[in-house]
Amino acid sequence: MSEFTSSLQIGPKLGNGHFGDVHLGSDDIHPELAVKVIRPKDSDSPEKWEERKENLVKEGANLKKATHDNVVQVYYVNRSTTEDAIYLAMELCERGSLQKPYEAGPISSTEVHRIATHICHGLGSLHDREMLHRDIKPGNILVTKNGTVKLGDFGLVTDEMVLGYADLGYSYTDHLAPESHETGLSSKKSDFWALGMTLYRLLHGDEWYRQSPLPRFSVTDGGYADRLTWLPHISGRWRRLIRAMLADDSTARLATSRRALDALAGIAGEAAWRCTLGDDGITWEREIKGRRIRVDLIRQGKLWSWTAVSHPLGTGSKKTVGGSGGAIGKALADSHLRKYFGG
Repeated sequence: MSEFTSSLQIGPKLGNGHFGDVHLGSDDIHPELAVKVIRPKDSDSPEKWEERKENLVKEGANLKKATHDNVVQVYYVNRSTTEDAIYLAMELCERGSLQKPYEAGPISSTEVHRIATHICHGLGSLHDREMLHRDIKPGNILVTKNGTVKLGDFGLVTDEMVLGYADLGYSYTDHLAPESHETGLSSKKSDFWALGMTLYRLLHGDEWYRQSPLPRFSVTDGGYADRLTWLPHISGRWRRLIRAMLADDSTARLATSRRALDALAGIAGEAAWRCTLGDDGITWEREIKGRRIRVDLIRQGKLWSWTAVSHPLGTGSKKTVGGSGGAIGKALADSHLRKYFGG
């Protein structure tokens, strides 16, 4: 039998995650690659690590079959000849993951709509191949240099790892469906639960999410979707879609790519507001018909007030186009604003 030497070259580190560091790489065919270097963890016994290495090599052959525009292409898996590690060579997504944009604040609903559409196509392609992702979250959604959104890091979490991985306190805990908390098993339906949580997080940003009741503490109590707190510009269509993905009863959950894409089609074209969270309030802005609309929600002790002002982009005068007329309670302010944004 002939022996071949891999041409894979490992370059500088691009980032790190639970399963290993990601490096820039290259080989004779691909001038640029993303290479995940998977090494044993302190908790791995030699026997466990050997078993995991064998499974990763076998899974690599399966991951290569997941060819779709909205799925990060896995090219091959190599064993290192210089260290006790596995190298997973993948397509490079130059803009990185959505983790940093998510941490920076709410992403506009128009952009989240585009992201969701791409991810539903990618997830549908995995499910059509009877593959599960098991780890959908902002950090595992990547963007290419031309803006294509892709699902990455699929296949690394297995059902044998689900509950243990969740117990490590990573954001995956918050994306675990109620039935997975009980059984440790994943399904297409639990992937859509995780997608619903991801869309909610992207629309609201990390700061808002962390101030809200975290699902890791209450999903198993039931009714989590009904306890979500929403920014008032998030439309009823978005809320219904996300709640449907987060249904406790997996048999009633919105859990197919076709149904999700149908719901997203009904959301297309909604007004896109740029939302910024501040220490004492929230600001929204959008441009329309030569004017910039700015809405400010301001905390005044235990009460709140809001105003909407239309500013000309060129000549002209500014106009007040809405407001609370004074300090009011937070629930009433949210109700006013939801009507304003919906109108």
